[in-house]
Amino acid sequence: MTTDTALRTVYRFGGDAPHDDPRQRDKIVTGGKGANLAEMASIGLPVPPGFTITTEECVRYLQAGEAFRDDLKREVADALAHVEKAVGKTFGDAADPLLVSVRSGARVSMPGMMDTVLNLGLNDDTVEGLAKVSEDERFAWDSYRRFIQMYSDVVLCLDHGLFEEALEIAKEDNGYYNDTEMSADDWRKLVEEYKRIVREEQDEPFPQDVHDQLWGAIAAVFGSWDSERAKVYRRLNDIPADWGTAVNVQAMVFGNMGDTSATGVAFTRDPSTGEKSYYGEYLINAQGEDVVAGIRTPQYLTKQAREAAGAQPLSMEEALPQAYEELARVFDLLEGHYKDMQDIEFTVERGKLWMLQTRTGKRTAKAALKMATDMVDEGLIDRAEAVRRIDPMALDQLLHPTLDPEAERNVMTTGLPASPGAAAGKIVLDADTAEQWANRGDKVILVRVETSPEDIHGMHAAQGILTARGGMTSHAAVVARGMGRPCVSGASGISIERTERTLRIGSTELKEGDTITLDGGNGQVMLGEVPTVEPELAGDFATLMEWADELRRMRVRTNAETPEDCRMARQFGAEGIGLCRTEHMFFDAGRIKAVRQMILAEDEAGRRKALEQLLPEQRADFTAIFEVMAGLPCTIRLLDPPLHEFLPTRDEEFAELSDATGLGTDHLKRRANELHEFNPMLGHRGCRLGITYPEIYEMQARAIFEAACAVESESGDAPLPEIMIPLVATKKELAVLRALVDRVAEEVFEEKGTRIAYLVGTMIELPRAALMAGEIAEEGEFFSFGTNDLTQTTLGLSRDDAGRFLNTYVDKGIFPRDPFVSLDIDGVGQLVELAAERGRKARGDIKLGICGEHGGDPASIAFCETVGLDYVSASPYRVPIARLAAAQASLAN
Repeated sequence: MTTDTALRTVYRFGGDAPHDDPRQRDKIVTGGKGANLAEMASIGLPVPPGFTITTEECVRYLQAGEAFRDDLKREVADALAHVEKAVGKTFGDAADPLLVSVRSGARVSMPGMMDTVLNLGLNDDTVEGLAKVSEDERFAWDSYRRFIQMYSDVVLCLDHGLFEEALEIAKEDNGYYNDTEMSADDWRKLVEEYKRIVREEQDEPFPQDVHDQLWGAIAAVFGSWDSERAKVYRRLNDIPADWGTAVNVQAMVFGNMGDTSATGVAFTRDPSTGEKSYYGEYLINAQGEDVVAGIRTPQYLTKQAREAAGAQPLSMEEALPQAYEELARVFDLLEGHYKDMQDIEFTVERGKLWMLQTRTGKRTAKAALKMATDMVDEGLIDRAEAVRRIDPMALDQLLHPTLDPEAERNVMTTGLPASPGAAAGKIVLDADTAEQWANRGDKVILVRVETSPEDIHGMHAAQGILTARGGMTSHAAVVARGMGRPCVSGASGISIERTERTLRIGSTELKEGDTITLDGGNGQVMLGEVPTVEPELAGDFATLMEWADELRRMRVRTNAETPEDCRMARQFGAEGIGLCRTEHMFFDAGRIKAVRQMILAEDEAGRRKALEQLLPEQRADFTAIFEVMAGLPCTIRLLDPPLHEFLPTRDEEFAELSDATGLGTDHLKRRANELHEFNPMLGHRGCRLGITYPEIYEMQARAIFEAACAVESESGDAPLPEIMIPLVATKKELAVLRALVDRVAEEVFEEKGTRIAYLVGTMIELPRAALMAGEIAEEGEFFSFGTNDLTQTTLGLSRDDAGRFLNTYVDKGIFPRDPFVSLDIDGVGQLVELAAERGRKARGDIKLGICGEHGGDPASIAFCETVGLDYVSASPYRVPIARLAAAQASLAN
């Protein structure tokens, strides 16, 4: 084994292991779980000894076609010897066996997405030794059946349902309701049945060599990094495919050794509300997977929580007071050490507390804001750290409606409030159906007995999640909170009939497709759809956004073209309009006839006649927007799309247009056919329309300046119109159209007897425009990067069609993320940077912004900060996200 710490791939923790190598506490190297286990051991907490195989080894293993290096096998053998020495037991010893857990641990938390194996090291011989040394036969055989079931699922890839079914039959045959009623003899018989299932399913007996078991589990955990569910989770959370996962091998401690043993999951603060109170669940005589997998519904951690819920079973505080007292001490120590809310897994073995994991806990957006502001007040962190700590995308959870407290509710049952928020939708009973129905536009609620990691795609597609079993720290609850999905778990009043695709809730029978509403804040499940109310963005949200605004450099505008959207954006803190798409106004039902009349006219006179009808409509559009945005900059893009998009497609529409214009339908169809383009995205659109039909841009410019003058006259506060010429590729195009805009502006100012400030600039959305930005800046006073089209034209991808294969590209690592969601910084970003640099060189005071969808993406916003853009522009609901992301980008720079 190499002694060069820079190349080590196995790190020991606990016992007398040294923890002084900084790589060991680096999450990039040893994953979140491994780094934190080493950290906990180094500060003296009771951590079962073990070792971590690094994420680098995972990447190497997968790249090598799933083959282990011989050196790694030697390193693992040495590390295993360390664990044996620390606990005084030998791996595979028939008299007194060391058992281990094998768990994953990526650098960021991916709850339930990768694999775990517990009780590894049991076989037909060691189970007898465990029974003797523990003096508890029932515990030993229960542990063995758990190991066979888990190993068969995770490593041998057998259907776990076969084992669940065998367990249910065994309980039925004996008249038992709970697993805890099974005796040692019952478990022994079930082990034989489990081994028979394995032999039958794979034509080989269950592996008895403990070293074969260990390497099989390590391979399975490494392999689970590339499982379908892990890929989906990575794609949803922008986690790169080349990170890999660490593997943690740790001496087992047992929560299933009778009534003085237990297992649990706890948070140092409430992850749903952010309140400073211990939050968690535990189970007596159980193992950790029983809690997180939602197989059993656990009990409360504190007496206060139990009494508030009206629950009968004793809390941990009451049932195991000494272990609880020690746990509370550890809570405070860990939160003070990490200066953040911790998610902890623990086991009590015959009264002794063991810490199995700590990590920064997943939380709702509301809880994250409360924790951040509270921790500033408590002096744990400063304002900058509070701003850094909030995931900008998580704010999306707060910006949408909640259930109307005054509305009537037909409550059918109540479960545990596992993840807050409200959701209504059609019942679906499996993840695939949830995804299919959501893709066709339906809002759905995924209803399951309990969720598993394989349900991740359905959970993402659903508006909310409802489970019959599981607690508030189950897989469903943790993943739902991380996704911002409302979740009600442990609703025991639900029974699901999978073959009939029906659901019984209390006395009500429902079928798949019926609508229900969930309230994840109080656990209620309601029949039908309950009305909602708009969110109130005050309190912790307002405080944190105020801190963010103090820290950010870039301004934040909105993409909006209606007064309603403008008002919403102003409410969310927008500082102007970064993109007003005027074509959206043209599609209005009241004016589409005039638009079509203008397009299909044979000459300029015909077009001008139709445009005269549109002028007052356009003026009213801009007046309404400027009234909301008075005093603020408003970037208005002149007509951009190809004209055929406005034309009729159905016979009845042509007939209607014929009546309005007096022209025959055949004539209109012929004219429409003449305007047809084979590749309209690169066709007669943008500034090319203004060059060939200048009267269109004249009308729009006149409407803008007349509206701005009117608003200035009425309010005394003029907006700053920024007239944006789209799809410019040459300096000459912009020069011609700028002259047109300036001429119209002078005409209007002379007519109105007043002047207002305005700018003329362009949208940089073609590679040539980026390359020639220096020349173009001689005519343009601002650049707005239209990164939607710049991405299309640079990568040669149609965003309307690329969705069919982009996920495959992301999964294979060709693109790190969907380039239409998060900016392609290496390629498209290079053009933005180059254009900004050349534009500034030609015009020192040029204003630079971004108005594509990337303006609401935190990673893209971080790039805009490094380039030094003046503002980003996002859709109204993404304005707070952009404000926070811009602050984080400033702090990072």
